[in-house]
Amino acid sequence: MTQASPSSARSTIRRHADRASYDRELVHGILDAGLVAHVAFVVDGQPFVIPMVYARRGDRIVLHGAAASRLQKQLATGVPVSLGVTLVDGLVLARSAFHHSMNYRSVVVFGTAKSVVDPAEKRAAFDALVDHVVPGRASIARPANENELRGTFVVELTIEDASAKVRSGPPIDDADDLALPVWAGVIPLPVVGAPPIAAPDLRSGLVPAANEVAYRRG
Repeated sequence: MTQASPSSARSTIRRHADRASYDRELVHGILDAGLVAHVAFVVDGQPFVIPMVYARRGDRIVLHGAAASRLQKQLATGVPVSLGVTLVDGLVLARSAFHHSMNYRSVVVFGTAKSVVDPAEKRAAFDALVDHVVPGRASIARPANENELRGTFVVELTIEDASAKVRSGPPIDDADDLALPVWAGVIPLPVVGAPPIAAPDLRSGLVPAANEVAYRRG
């Protein structure tokens, strides 16, 4: 894998460094393919990890939650934040238990969070979050009204440092195990949506868009 240089010690990958990359385009691609980020930060010595829906806007990541959320308010105070996204592409089954693994793409981001208060930026963040899940959906759905905007807290995280780590390919067994009568290989795990299920109160005659029928990520 082509590697750029890490921008700081905190983003440097040491374990399996051959799988590491600091290429910003690769980092962005993995973030764009993911759906849930695990956001980590510390408040008064207590660590927290929160799974959150997110969206990338250039070198910024937007997160949202209820305005009354204590943890969201803590994020907006400028605390250091680490964010992780992992995509599992396949199960790697080796002949030996020790060499079982997964094919994956992962990203760890470091930055400082701040609150988004400008109404136009807040609306743009809403659209980005909806379109991140299903591209083009924000132009179809009713936009957030003023009460919904006031009731939602939006936090923006600038990507200061980031690293990607990727494993792909077949299992790597020891030479002495190659003759064992055990199947070895990869079980792919693509993210593909099942046929859409209409809401029970949906108006008759409405059908999902093409990208909602054939939903696929990554």
